[in-house]
Amino acid sequence: MKTLKCDLCEVTAEGETFEEWMQALYPHYIEVHADVMEDANKTKEDGEKWMADNKARFDAA
Repeated sequence: MKTLKCDLCEVTAEGETFEEWMQALYPHYIEVHADVMEDANKTKEDGEKWMADNKARFDAA
């Protein structure tokens, strides 16, 4: 089980896999970082970069 901080604040989430960690972080993101989730200026590439960056963080932990 890995525990990683949110990429935007100090809240942590746990998961055995990157996908589980993302699912555990999702409710926090919706509640606290809804503005980021709903940003109409974000592109598909922005989402792909977020996934790649955070997968690398998870794998390195």
